[in-house]
Amino acid sequence: MYFNIRTFINYKNHSNLKPFTRILSAIFFFFSLILWSQNNRPQEPKEPFNYTSEDITFINYTADSIPLAGTLTLPKHIKNPPVAILISGSGAQNRNEELMGHKPFLVIADYLTKNGMAVLRYDDRGVGESKGNFQTATTFDFATDVEAAIDYLKSRKDIDASKIGLIGHSEGGLIAPMVASRNKDIAFIILLAGPGINGADILKTQARKAGELAGTPEGFLDENERLASIIYDIIRTNTDEDIIKTKITKALNDYKTNNPMSVIAPYITPVMIEQQLSILKSVWICNFIRIEPKDYLEKTTCPVLALNGSKDFQVIPDINLEGIKNGLEKAGNKDVTIKEIEGLNHLFQTAETGSMQEYNKIEETFSPMALEIIKNWILERF
Repeated sequence: MYFNIRTFINYKNHSNLKPFTRILSAIFFFFSLILWSQNNRPQEPKEPFNYTSEDITFINYTADSIPLAGTLTLPKHIKNPPVAILISGSGAQNRNEELMGHKPFLVIADYLTKNGMAVLRYDDRGVGESKGNFQTATTFDFATDVEAAIDYLKSRKDIDASKIGLIGHSEGGLIAPMVASRNKDIAFIILLAGPGINGADILKTQARKAGELAGTPEGFLDENERLASIIYDIIRTNTDEDIIKTKITKALNDYKTNNPMSVIAPYITPVMIEQQLSILKSVWICNFIRIEPKDYLEKTTCPVLALNGSKDFQVIPDINLEGIKNGLEKAGNKDVTIKEIEGLNHLFQTAETGSMQEYNKIEETFSPMALEIIKNWILERF
């Protein structure tokens, strides 16, 4: 759903810091998972539906023939409707992108299908009824899963194969232009809190904003960001794991030596350094740190709608929307709509602060305003 890291990185508690949950807050932050209780979810659709809902399976033949399971919803009274594939954000997600009691993809699919669009949503590989290994997969692997979904839809006779679009949330908003940049028959893409800057910068800006919301001292955030930059730059510019380990170890020790008065320096110990090196165990995060969205945005020429909430602290709206805009301009894309929606968080809920601690407390699953923007934008084109 959002950029939560499969390998959590620990830090020794700082007296003025509060714990965060399920997000890479950067190098020295330790996260605890919180058990969330189910609240009222008034938007969650209930059967019977006034459209067809079909459980389906398709195969990713480029990845050891992995079967992927999902649900295809089809409007009853529209012949060969356009169709959207929903692409989840990072972390193991089921077809409803279920998190903290919310099912945003179920809400989106229900809304769009009631308004004349077919929608395919599916369990991530290794999740729910889908096979495969989620833990060893990268963003590039997930992109091939989307392409397998496209191939499946092209084999059906009850949708318009010339009007297949992609709607990606968070990391899914990175995958969508990846796929569209090399599949020119994609009719459109919609980026929901999609990244417009590289993975390292996503994580650094995300960590800083999370720290600010938690009341972390600015000096600590500044030093944390400097060290994060050092480590991410080493990962971005090297591929050999032994070289990366050697360089990170030296960089952290040098930082401690050269900055004896640093608030972080006392915590740079052999144990802490080993904890930081554990990031290398995740092939996903190493790949994500190296990915440049512009490499794909600059080759994306289909219609694009990019939305972000003004209170999104995980994918900061101004710098990411600007990155998306710049990349698409270089592609010569003539049909681009970019909107920052006031008051919405990373999950497109109407929020007070945007903090993750609000996600479960908010009854709204997905902003009706955002749903209407998506619907109207699609209907104007199809």
